Amino acid sequence: MFQKGLKDIVAVHTKIASVDGEKGELTYRGTRVGELVPNHSFEELAYLLWHGEFPNDNELDSLKQKMIEGRKLPAHVAALIDIMPPDIPLMDVMRTAISAYSHNSFAIKPMEEQAVILTAALPVIIARHYRNMNQLTIIEPNSELSHTANYLWMLSGTKPADVHVEALETYLKLTMEHGMNASTFAGRVTISTESDLTAAVTSALGTMKGPLHGGAPSGVIDMLEEIGNQANIRSVIEAKLQNGERIMGFGHRVYKTEDPRSILLRDKCEELTGKDEWLDLATAAEKEITTLLEIHKPGRKLYTNVEYYAAAIMRSIQLPPELFTPTFSAARMVGWTAHAIEQLSDNTIFRPQSLYVGK
Repeated sequence: MFQKGLKDIVAVHTKIASVDGEKGELTYRGTRVGELVPNHSFEELAYLLWHGEFPNDNELDSLKQKMIEGRKLPAHVAALIDIMPPDIPLMDVMRTAISAYSHNSFAIKPMEEQAVILTAALPVIIARHYRNMNQLTIIEPNSELSHTANYLWMLSGTKPADVHVEALETYLKLTMEHGMNASTFAGRVTISTESDLTAAVTSALGTMKGPLHGGAPSGVIDMLEEIGNQANIRSVIEAKLQNGERIMGFGHRVYKTEDPRSILLRDKCEELTGKDEWLDLATAAEKEITTLLEIHKPGRKLYTNVEYYAAAIMRSIQLPPELFTPTFSAARMVGWTAHAIEQLSDNTIFRPQSLYVGK
């Protein structure tokens, strides 16, 4: 059966995750994310996706230590980042730096250990080039901070507020894996040739750079900034609907009901009510926008997507738009590497057919 873009074609069997757009369900290793995300840390969920089970206390302590060690970039990788002109986009620097890990001392490590190192290193790579781009002093990793808190620390040089760490970590946990999306597929195709993990991840990063996949939710930011405060929500949205403008952050290609990730991000934002004005504005605006969409576009089922609350969180912690897709990629590194490991466990090289339609 021919399907342009391989839409709905099953390419692999996987035990890592499932996405059911009709029911609005996302599971990691067979458990709904709604049961996992509120009760487990980023490190615990990463271990689950890599190994298929949760770590015991010793395994979790070992993983955290390995991730702290992975934050120290090899000298040649740090030097490579530092010689990059500041106007080179972050996604390009990330691909180059990850490629530089393909070195004898790294390549001989077990793939599971490589996955941990790359997951720990990518936020450091992002923060280092971001600081260079803005002619700021490099901030070294802080071994006392968690994976998420350390990322914010290295970007800003100040200890992040707990409310911002909580919000961002929820986002990272919800976006570390999402089935056979374009970047994950690209990574599995590359590793299926029995290439190395850094090549697979580089392929995935190249795919994530495309605006149809990893595009930043800047449109949501613009809309929230235009609203400005809760008193303006109805008037701004009514005007957009009357002008035929798209309401950014609503509707999803896969989910035909509420995106389970947006539900959990909303819950986290509501839990943090009164602690951040942008999160307060986003939750209030979503309720009003949902009501107005039901009135103006009945039957369209335009539910909130993950980009809506991702934008609110990014804005609340003052991450500029150029950090959105890199931050998304830092989370998805877990899923990419888990899929690469799974692909090689029962490998068949991808070789689809093409249908010739020329002269």
